[in-house]
Amino acid sequence: MELRKYLLPGLISVTLLSGCSLFSGEEDVVKMAPLPKVENQFTPQTAWSTSVGDGVGDFYSNLHPAWLDGTVYAADRFGVAKALDASNGKEKWKVDLSEKTGFFSKNISALLSGGVTASGDRIYIGSERGQVFALNTSDGGIAWQTKVAGEALSRPVVSDGLVLVHTSNGMLQGLDQSTGVIKWTVNLDMPALSLRGESAPTVAFGGAIVGGDNGRVSAVIVNQGQLIWQQRISQPSGATEIDRLSDVDTTPVVVNGVVYALAYNGNLTALELRSGQVLWKREIGGVKDMVVDAGRIYLVDQDDRVIALNADGGVAIWRQSDLLHRNLTSPVLFNGYLVVGDSEGYLHWINTLDGRFVAQQKLDSDGFQTEPVVAGDKLLIQAKGGEVYAITR
Repeated sequence: MELRKYLLPGLISVTLLSGCSLFSGEEDVVKMAPLPKVENQFTPQTAWSTSVGDGVGDFYSNLHPAWLDGTVYAADRFGVAKALDASNGKEKWKVDLSEKTGFFSKNISALLSGGVTASGDRIYIGSERGQVFALNTSDGGIAWQTKVAGEALSRPVVSDGLVLVHTSNGMLQGLDQSTGVIKWTVNLDMPALSLRGESAPTVAFGGAIVGGDNGRVSAVIVNQGQLIWQQRISQPSGATEIDRLSDVDTTPVVVNGVVYALAYNGNLTALELRSGQVLWKREIGGVKDMVVDAGRIYLVDQDDRVIALNADGGVAIWRQSDLLHRNLTSPVLFNGYLVVGDSEGYLHWINTLDGRFVAQQKLDSDGFQTEPVVAGDKLLIQAKGGEVYAITR
């Protein structure tokens, strides 16, 4: 069923994640919570901001900056990629990956979407056109360009001399880091209908752990492309196709031999890394990446509650429910605080001990879709309109 390819970009991915019903009338639209009033305990500062093309607009995209060795790398959906000095935001180089059509015609958009990954002397970017680009960090020149099995909606992951790419049609592929040649492909299987988005793999002890649209978490040997185990953490149920969505679009987190994975309409589950055996599960669903730190799990659920749980058994420590349906980004930890962005362009700073707000700042009227990135003493975040901000506390 090709519904996912054509419906999801404009409907399911936008409608579900904004809290609206796909098949019901306007009376069922869930309203965004009003902006909570916060008395700032400190005032975050904008160290610099700069534009990187036209951003992503209203399209779903996982584009966010990457940081490596004092340089910020960022891109827009059309195909503009830039290297910026992390200290002041000044441009080091700029390239255009869009397709050239002719002197009098506008270039065809590259449809960059898979996030930016920086590793060694290259950066890697995927696209909705099924292309993965490797660019030299020195000047942005294309080192190689490879056609993969489907849309590259999640960020590439580099490990053991390979670039791992999870495509929209359920394929996990390993590309040679030096040449871009596809070394292996694993079919993770997928349902007829799913959310628009894919889990980026996490690499631990030679294995790539990745979530699938079929509600399963899979472990694959990185250097061989061999499936080790699969474990279902979400079982389709409900009266409608939407109710039965069971995607695991979040990036699994591995800590101390335990895999933590989160499914939409499903469960937060802890798995034993070696075998995939379920250690515990809790009825919490979401599509945003989570943070596991110091024995705690921090996540945003499908209704935009920010939740802290004990990593040993999944017992809730606190819930922050004042940001419901504000279309939050994934959370990050920065300077001891939990930070999330929202679709109205605010950053919300949360005390990790009790879930209370400690600061709030308005940055961009276009709003945020992807999570902030920690870059040393700065916090980077890219707005949907293409502006990149560097924040200090």
